[in-house]
Amino acid sequence: KSMENVHQAAEEDDLYSGYNDFIPTFDSEFENDVGFQKAVRTTYGRRPPIGGKFPGTAIGARPLFSSSGSRVPLASSMGRPVTGAVQDGVARPMSAVKAAGYSSSLTRGSAFDPLGRSRGPAPPLEDTPEEKIKLLEKKINTLIEESCLARSTGNLQLALDKAREADREERALVKQREQSGSVDHINLDLTYSVQLNLANQYEKNEMHPEALSSYKAIVKNKMFSNAGRLKVNMGNIYYKQKNYHKAIKFYRMALDQISNAHKDMRSKIKHSIAVVFIAMGQYSDAIASLEDIMSENPNITAGFNLILCYHAAGDREKMKKAFQKLISVPLGISDEDKYIPTNDDTSSKMVIEAIRNDKLSQMERDLKARAEKYITTAAKLICPAMDASFASEFDWCVDMVKNSQYVQLANDLEFHKAMTCLRQKDHNQAKEILKTFEKKDSKMKSAAATNLSFIYFQEKDLDQADKYADLAMSADRYNPAALTNKGNTVFVKQDYEKAAEFYKEALRNDSSCTESLHNLGLTYKRLNHLEEALDCFLKLHAILKNSDQVMYQLADIYELMGDRQQAIKWLMQVICVTPTDLHVLAKLGKLHSDEGDKSQALQYYSESFRLFPCQIDVIEWLGVHYIESQFFEKAIQYFQRATLIQPTQVKWQLIVASCYRKSGNYQKALETYKGIHRKFPENVDCNVSLMFLKKDVQANCI
Repeated sequence: KSMENVHQAAEEDDLYSGYNDFIPTFDSEFENDVGFQKAVRTTYGRRPPIGGKFPGTAIGARPLFSSSGSRVPLASSMGRPVTGAVQDGVARPMSAVKAAGYSSSLTRGSAFDPLGRSRGPAPPLEDTPEEKIKLLEKKINTLIEESCLARSTGNLQLALDKAREADREERALVKQREQSGSVDHINLDLTYSVQLNLANQYEKNEMHPEALSSYKAIVKNKMFSNAGRLKVNMGNIYYKQKNYHKAIKFYRMALDQISNAHKDMRSKIKHSIAVVFIAMGQYSDAIASLEDIMSENPNITAGFNLILCYHAAGDREKMKKAFQKLISVPLGISDEDKYIPTNDDTSSKMVIEAIRNDKLSQMERDLKARAEKYITTAAKLICPAMDASFASEFDWCVDMVKNSQYVQLANDLEFHKAMTCLRQKDHNQAKEILKTFEKKDSKMKSAAATNLSFIYFQEKDLDQADKYADLAMSADRYNPAALTNKGNTVFVKQDYEKAAEFYKEALRNDSSCTESLHNLGLTYKRLNHLEEALDCFLKLHAILKNSDQVMYQLADIYELMGDRQQAIKWLMQVICVTPTDLHVLAKLGKLHSDEGDKSQALQYYSESFRLFPCQIDVIEWLGVHYIESQFFEKAIQYFQRATLIQPTQVKWQLIVASCYRKSGNYQKALETYKGIHRKFPENVDCNVSLMFLKKDVQANCI
C-alpha cells in the first residue's frame, strides 16, 4: 500500500500542477476519517502511523522533494526516522536551516496536549534561608496577636501559653539568623514585642517573680530604646506585693527617664507615686505629688485624691482651695449640642445618629459622670468637716458649683443637703429645702415631692403625704417611689384594693422596686390572698436573698396556710441570718409546741427568755410547762418574774401561791394568799383559795 503514494518524477516540474488536487485539511467528512476518529478516542491525540496523511501545504498533497530533486525517503515500517533519533515533542528539520515562526505540522514524536497535562506538576520551590526566616517571623506575629486576643477575652492561661510559644519561636529565629550569617538583620522590634507580651502575660496571671524577671531582661538590654518606661510596670508589681518602698523607687526611676515633653505620662507616674504614699499613710508626701500634678497638668482624679489627702491630714482650709481647683479642671470633651441636628438633611442626621453612641461619645459620657461623682462626693466630704455650721458651708459649695462648668450639679447638692437634714432628724429644715424644688424641672420636682410625701407620712400627716404624692405623680407619672408613697397613704386608710393597684403600677414602671413588691405582698396578706402574697415574697426573696424580714413574712404566710413545717424551715433560715432575734425564737418555740415537740419548744423558749427575760408570753409558757412537768419550784421563779413585770395583774400572784400549795409548802402559800388579799381584797379567787387553804392547814395540824 505504501507504493500507492509513490510517483515517478517527471523530467520537468509543472509550475501549475497540484492546483486541482484535493486538500484534505478542508475535508468536512470527519466521520469517515478513520485517523480523526482514532485521534478523538485516544488520550494523547496521536495519529496512526500507517495510512495517515500529512497536512496539506501550499502545493497540496504533492510529495516532498529534496533540493536535488530526489524524493524524501519515507519512514520504515518500524516507524523510525531516516537519520538520527528524533527527540520527543521536537520535529527534526529536513535541512540544515529551520524556518522561523510557528510550525503547525505534527511530527511523529509530538503529542496532542493543549492543557499541558502530560508535563506533570511543577517541581517544588526550594525555600531559601531568608524565606524561612520570613515565614517564622510571620508565625511569631500571629502568636502574639492570638495571645493578646485570648487575654482580651479573659482566657489568661491560653494567652500565657501563646506568649511562651512565641518566645520559643523567637529564640529559634535568632539561632537560625546566626546560622545563616545574618545576625546584623535581627528584627529588634519583634524581639521586644515578644518579650514585652510575655512579661505582660506573666503579670496578668499574677506570676510576679517571672514578670519581674522578664521586665528586668528588657530594661537591661541597651538595644531596646525607651525600655526604661517598663519600670512603671515593675513598680506596679511591687505595689501589688505591698513592697511600697521598691514601688516608689521604680516609679521615680521611670520618671527620670521621661522628658518633660510627655506631660500626661509624667502626671500618671506622679499620681502612682502619690497613691503609694497614701497606702503608706504618708499624706504629706502624697500631697506634694498631687499638688505638683494640679499645677502642671491638672485632672479630675488627682484633684479628688488631693481633697481626700487634705481631709486625712485635717487641713480644712486647703480642702476648700482644692475643691475650687477641682471644679475648674477642663474635661476636654465636646458640647452635647453637636448631637442635635441643625437642619433637615437626612445624611447629616444619619451621621449624628451614628456618632451619638460611638466609642468616643461613650468615653466622654463616662468621663463626665466620673467628674460629677467626684465633685458631689468632695462637696459631701467638705461640708461636715467644717467648723462652722453645716448649712453655711454647704451653701458655699453650692455657690462654687453654680459658678463653674458643673451648674447642673447645684440642684443635686441642695437635694443632698435636704437628705442630710433628714438623716439628722431635722425635718423642718429638710422640708424647707425640698419645697424650694417645686418650681424646678419636672425630675427634681418629682424627687422633692416624693421625699416630702415620705416625711409627712412618717409624721402621720396623711393629708399632706397624699397631697405631695399626687404632686410627685403629676410631675412624673412613671416615678415608682411616688406611686409607692401614694399606695402607702391608701393602705393606711385600709383601702387595700386601691393600694394594690398603685403598687402594681409602680412595679410595671420599675420591676426592681422592692418596696412596692414588699408592700404588695402585705396588701395581699391583709386581703387574705395568701397565694398571691406568697408569690410576691418568693419573688422578693429571689432579689433579697439575705433579708430576714422577707423570710419571716414567708414563714408567717405558711403558718396562716397551715403548713407549719414550711414555716419552721423559713424561721430556721431567719435564725441563720439573725441568731439573736428573740421574737423568731419564741415563734419557733410556739410552732414546735403546736406540733407536739415539747423538748424543741422548751429549747427555743428558754433561749428567747435568756436573751430577753421580760416577755410575758414566753414566761407564761415556761411556767405552765414546768407546772405540767411537776417542777413547781422552777415554775414559781418564772411567775414571780411575771409578777414583777405586771404587778397589777393578780393572776400571776395567784399562780405563785397555787404552786406553793401544790408543792406542799402550805405556810408559804398562806402568806402569799394573805398578801394578795391585802392588795386585792375584793378578788373572789383569792378569798376562796385562802378559805380552802386554811381548812387544809387546820386538817394537817389536827
